[in-house]
Amino acid sequence: MGPFSEHRMDYSMDCYFRQSWQDRRLSFNGPIETLSLSIKMLEGIWKPDTFIYNGKKSYLHTITTPNKLLRINKDGSILYSVRLTIKAKCSMDLREFPMDHQSCPLILGSYSYTKDDVIYVWDEDQGVKFLGDVELSQFDLISSPYRNASISRKRDFYSVLQVSFNLRRKQGYFLIQVYVPCILIVVLSWVSFWLNREATSDRISLGITTVLTLSTLAMDTRTDLPKVHYATALDWFIFITFGYCMASIIQFASVHYFTKIGSGENYQTQEISVLHRRLMEIKRSSSCEPDDGRIMTTDFTDWEKLGAELPQMCSAAPVPSIPPVPPSTPSGNDEETNVHAILEEIKLSIEISDEDDEDGGATNRTTKMRTNRRHHDNSSCMKQLYYCLIANQSFRAKRKRRALAKGNIINSVSKIDSISRILFPVTFSIINVIYWWGYIAQNNDFTWKQLDNSKFY
Repeated sequence: MGPFSEHRMDYSMDCYFRQSWQDRRLSFNGPIETLSLSIKMLEGIWKPDTFIYNGKKSYLHTITTPNKLLRINKDGSILYSVRLTIKAKCSMDLREFPMDHQSCPLILGSYSYTKDDVIYVWDEDQGVKFLGDVELSQFDLISSPYRNASISRKRDFYSVLQVSFNLRRKQGYFLIQVYVPCILIVVLSWVSFWLNREATSDRISLGITTVLTLSTLAMDTRTDLPKVHYATALDWFIFITFGYCMASIIQFASVHYFTKIGSGENYQTQEISVLHRRLMEIKRSSSCEPDDGRIMTTDFTDWEKLGAELPQMCSAAPVPSIPPVPPSTPSGNDEETNVHAILEEIKLSIEISDEDDEDGGATNRTTKMRTNRRHHDNSSCMKQLYYCLIANQSFRAKRKRRALAKGNIINSVSKIDSISRILFPVTFSIINVIYWWGYIAQNNDFTWKQLDNSKFY
C-alpha cells in the first residue's frame, strides 16, 4: 500500500479484488463441488460492471498472463478475482501538517446498474484484509473501517461500497529536518545578546545569516506540498521562528539607537578617565547651582581652560583642578585621537542653544552648562517608542547626555540585552508548549461523513 502523495492528493495500492454473486442458471450436478474455468468464460456469462468512483488511474496486471480467477460452485455461486493496482483520489486537509490525520476513501460501485438491479454488500468475515503488517514511509495505518452506502446519481440511487484508510503521519522526519534546525537557528540568533553592543557588524551579520537560513529552509519544506490557500502547522512554526530571528535584529537596532554612544572603538586611557570623572564631578556639584535657579552660561572655546573657568563661575569650595590633556607623541597618534574623541563625547553634555539677536537676523551660539542635577526621564514606554519610530534626534541626544552624565563613555552591557537574554528564551519556550499541546492534544477520532454526490456526477 502506498505511496500517499500530498502534492497530487492521491494514493496507490495493490490489491486482490474479489467479487462473488449467484447465478442459478450456472448451477450444475456432479461429483465436483467447484469448477475452475478459463477467463475466456467471462465473455459468455453475466458479471457486474464494477468501477472505482474516486479512481484516477488503475490497471490490471497482465504479466505473464492476465491475473484473473474464475470459479463456479454447484449452486451457481461465482467467485471472480483480479489483481489490480489502484490509484485513487484522496482530498487531504493539511492545516495540521505534519501532525495531521488523514482519511483516504475507496468507493466501489456499479457503473450502469441502479440499486434496484444490483446491491453491493461487504463480506462480513473478509471485507478488508491486509497481507502482513502494512509499513508506510510517512504514515501509520490506524484503521480501515468499511460500510455499505448508496449514492444519488442522475436521479437514481446506486449501491456502493466504501472503505476508509485512516492514517496518522509520522513526525520523525520533520522533527529532524525542520523543527530541530529551526529551534537551533533561533537559539543561535540569541548569541548576539551576549556580544558587546560595539560589535555592530558581528551582530548584524549573525542576525541576517539566521534569517536567510530560515528562508531557505522554509522554501525547501514547501517543495513537496501543494500550493494551498491556508497556512499549515509547519508554516506557523516557521513564521514564529522567523519572527524571533527578525526580533533579534530589531532588538539590536533598539540597543544601538537608545544606548550605544559613539563608535565604541576609542577606549580611555587612565589620564582621560580622570579628566572625564572630574568634569562630571564639577557638573554635578550642587555648589554651582545659583540661588535664583538660573542656568549659568559662559563663552569659551578652549577646553583646557575649563578648569580655570568653572571655579570663577561657582561660589563654593575650590573645585579640583583638571589635568591638562596629555600631549601626543610621534608614536601616539592613536592617543591623540582618543583624547579628541572623548572631548567630543563630553561636549554632548553641553547644550547649545541658538538665541536670536535683537534685530532678529543673526544668531548667537552660546554654550550653556547646566549645573543642576538631571532628573530621571519619566517618559512612558509608548512615548519612547514613538520617538524611536520617528527618529527624534533631540530624544536621542538627551539619552546620550544622560549616559555621559553617569560617566558611561565605554559602552558596556545594555539593559535591553540583559532583559532579552531572559525574555526571548522564556517566551519562545511558552509558545512552543502552547503550539505542541494545541496540535497534539486534538481529538482526531474517525467519523463517517456524508458522501458528496457532486464529486462523482
